[in-house]
Amino acid sequence: MSASAWFAVRAPLSPRRKLLLGIGSFVLPLLLWAAVSYVPWLWHPQVLVSSVGEVDYLEVGMRMDRAQFAEEVAAMHEAGKTPPQGTPANPVYLPAPHEVARAFYTAFTTAPEQKDGLWLHESLWQSMQVIFWGFLISSVIGVPLGILCGVYSPIARLNEPFIEFFRYLPAPAFGALAVAILGIHDGPKIAIIVIGTFFQQVLVIANTTRKLEFGLLEAALTLGTKRWRLLSRVVLPGILPDLYRDQRVLLGWAWTYLIVAELIGTSSGITFFITQQARYQHFENVYAAIAMIGVIGLGIDLMLAWLGRRLFPWDRSQGKS
Repeated sequence: MSASAWFAVRAPLSPRRKLLLGIGSFVLPLLLWAAVSYVPWLWHPQVLVSSVGEVDYLEVGMRMDRAQFAEEVAAMHEAGKTPPQGTPANPVYLPAPHEVARAFYTAFTTAPEQKDGLWLHESLWQSMQVIFWGFLISSVIGVPLGILCGVYSPIARLNEPFIEFFRYLPAPAFGALAVAILGIHDGPKIAIIVIGTFFQQVLVIANTTRKLEFGLLEAALTLGTKRWRLLSRVVLPGILPDLYRDQRVLLGWAWTYLIVAELIGTSSGITFFITQQARYQHFENVYAAIAMIGVIGLGIDLMLAWLGRRLFPWDRSQGKS
């Protein structure tokens, strides 16, 4: 492929190129991660002790900085004692890909170490319920209000100034208030996701509604279309593909608020699983859980994209990227 083909503006891609580029977007980071993990001379700022020699405080499996390890080896040589031995290693917080892959598998096959601990899939299910209810509540109120703001200027003028003000307030700041009002279970978590997405949702959908061709509205009003039919027969069908795409993007925002939301109230969900695993320095499990969030999020988005192409085949922007 020539250089001009790579940088052609909005050039359509063949299905084969789409597939290859999509695979490459994941393969390249994985190759970099593998290189950092498996190539001994590439970074590896620590040493994994395999033999303690005659150094009293060392233990097999212990990690220490390379400079400190070199000092210990030199000191043992000078004293005529057996020096320690080790292999280049990365910090414990950067496990190798095969360790994360193994943890990804064992998380579903090995019982939690804590008696009352949850399996990874159970933690994920808790988090997905919080996401579902939070985004559903936000959408049930935010979508109609956004459409009304986009169609009727008085409604927009009445609501949007306050919404513009409120959207700059960080949702986590309402955590303590949400616990005081809704208790310590899932209520505050759902509330944080609602606060984090609702105000953005109204503004995004109002802006999408305003992009609808005004001539369509004028024609409908000229033909005697009443307000409710104007919304249901003209506005909603006209913005539906863009509205669907907006909801896909906003759903991703809901996932970003999940981690903060789950730190409020009772400890549950995927965030609690990640926190517990990090506390015991099981960082391969941490990476596996984070990867699982990405897999689920990407899977849902791909499913919604596929569904959008089936629902709105006339929308030329569907499937063009």
